[in-house]
Amino acid sequence: MLVGGAVRDYQLGIIPKDFDIEAYGLKVSELMEALEKKAKVFAVGKSFGVLKVRLHGMDIDISLPRRERKIGIGHRGFEVDYDHHMSFAEAASRRDFTINAIGFDLIANEFLDPWGGMSDLRAGIIRHVSDAFDEDPLRLLRACQFAGRFGFIIAAETLIKCRSLQGELSTLSKERIWEEFKKLLLRSRKPSIGILAMEATGVLILFPELAQLQGAYHNPVSHHEGDVWTHNNLVLDSCAAICREAALNDDETLLLMLSALCHDLGKPKTATLMDGVWRNPRHEEEGVTPTQSLLTTMGCPPYLMQRVIALVREHGQPLHLWRQNQIQTVGDGIIRRLALRVPIQTLCRLALADFRGRTSPDATGPCPMVEWLNGRAAALGVLEAGPAPILLGRHLQALGVKSGPLMGSLLKDAFQAQLDGDFSDLPGAIAWVKPRIN
Repeated sequence: MLVGGAVRDYQLGIIPKDFDIEAYGLKVSELMEALEKKAKVFAVGKSFGVLKVRLHGMDIDISLPRRERKIGIGHRGFEVDYDHHMSFAEAASRRDFTINAIGFDLIANEFLDPWGGMSDLRAGIIRHVSDAFDEDPLRLLRACQFAGRFGFIIAAETLIKCRSLQGELSTLSKERIWEEFKKLLLRSRKPSIGILAMEATGVLILFPELAQLQGAYHNPVSHHEGDVWTHNNLVLDSCAAICREAALNDDETLLLMLSALCHDLGKPKTATLMDGVWRNPRHEEEGVTPTQSLLTTMGCPPYLMQRVIALVREHGQPLHLWRQNQIQTVGDGIIRRLALRVPIQTLCRLALADFRGRTSPDATGPCPMVEWLNGRAAALGVLEAGPAPILLGRHLQALGVKSGPLMGSLLKDAFQAQLDGDFSDLPGAIAWVKPRIN
């Protein structure tokens, strides 16, 4: 039987990428013997009746139907026994949702749907199959990411069950949380649906930094849509659309989506009533700590976390510099230095999502600050990356400068001069540094 996501995705008109097969009527030793005649077999889960197979360049999980008995908390708190005589209906009863409990008999060439998954797929409903749902609290996060990915609603009885399992969420490893959050952000057309599902299921208890956005104040003149929570969700959806429009790869999309998720985490702490209007001074800088806290809980890799933090810290720069340029022309050096701190193209995409994530009348039109900064950065050749130093140590050595404090000082000063536009090529750099050597 072909089972799980491949069957679900086929029914939704999505080309499956991963294939899981459940084999009936064979002991695990007999299954291995049969498979080894056709493919490379990795018996990584043999004791649980699970085999990994490499066939025609594809990695396929092949398992035997199994029973599970709850003996403790968390996803490891149960015993597993496989039983190759079990019926498909009984085996499917341990799956998380009905939409994932549909099978396709590869021999009889027919679908098996003992739990009504086809009906729920057509209706756009995420519904748990049985009380076996309680075995793993990760299923709460899976419900949220499926809601976001497919735009489905979670059945009322499943919401009740999810909220009853909140106490076990703390047993989840960061690695497992990270995988589900990644899928939500990478595969959802409207990730806000998944975030709102976190509120409904009780998953938001894991992420207090997001929960604090609810009811948080910011300038109502700029934000007709409501509180920071509402704005943040609109920004996420705008950001997902921008990623699709730009055909970004998964790494680029994940960086941008995480930055959109975290960009206003500093607003609750900085909300201040000034002359009768709510403002959030320095919320970009104040957003660094809650961003680090949220991403740590999520299990975000440190290298990616630092890139997100940089974008959160700088996300107000496009508007700030554009306004400053209306008063006095912003120097090229400022643009070049910004490009050293963050990739300006990514920053502009984040600023565009922030701009569009509002319901104000101007939010649907062109974004002047993004167009201006994109144009300036492109003209300076720093749209995708910051400038690299032109003058290097080997150039100074050729001029007789030995390694040491003097060389370090000259290189540092030369790079600052380069950023200010004092020279733009190596001959210019040599001409600039020669008078400073003696």
